[in-house]
Amino acid sequence: MPQTVLLAEDDRAIRNALERALTLEGYQVMAVADGVEALAQAHRNRPDVLVLDVMMPGIDGLQVCRVLRAEGDRTPVLMLTALVETADRIAGLDAGADDYVVKPFDVEEVFARLRALLRRTSPVAAGSAPSAEEVPKPPPGRFLEAAGIRMDPQARRAWRGGRELELTRTEFELLELLVRNAGIVLDHSTIYDRIWGYDFGPGSKNLAVYVGYLRRKLDEPGAPLLIHTVRGVGYVLRED
Repeated sequence: MPQTVLLAEDDRAIRNALERALTLEGYQVMAVADGVEALAQAHRNRPDVLVLDVMMPGIDGLQVCRVLRAEGDRTPVLMLTALVETADRIAGLDAGADDYVVKPFDVEEVFARLRALLRRTSPVAAGSAPSAEEVPKPPPGRFLEAAGIRMDPQARRAWRGGRELELTRTEFELLELLVRNAGIVLDHSTIYDRIWGYDFGPGSKNLAVYVGYLRRKLDEPGAPLLIHTVRGVGYVLRED
């Protein structure tokens, strides 16, 4: 069965071109022109992934994402945005989006990000053995603990001290990767490969945005910083 993409884009030329490209790539595409139609379609036929333009008349992409997340719908969401400021990207993540692509975009980048989102949410095919990267082996015991962080990978819950953290899917996976490798500097390419399944190159700010947003949720007044930047290399989790 082809995987279904719900595409919401008010620009007809972009919508038609992206619908055609996704169809040729093997997806089944439901294309709509605004957020109202997107919500109605998502409620009628739940897709495997949503591609939402941020700026649409009426209900925009951020509002669509907020409504779905409030309903408990965890279908992965890829945002299309012409907004390039970090604050605008953070707004999308705050709404519950999983990833974003900045316009004008290369359609191959859209394909790569969709593959990464679907790979992280799709069950392993029946009869095939999952690789070590697809299903990380849990350590002895149920919980992961490092630098004052406690995680339950099975329940997808995390705490700093006694405070539970409200994390998106991508934030949780990024924190889990850092906790499992506490004290080890992970370079950008390794993190991109493990979290997104694709290295978007040195020009991408995707990782920096997610790290910044995760820091905001982790940091506490008077408490040690946990995620440290190793300039020119990557990031490390440690409690200084």
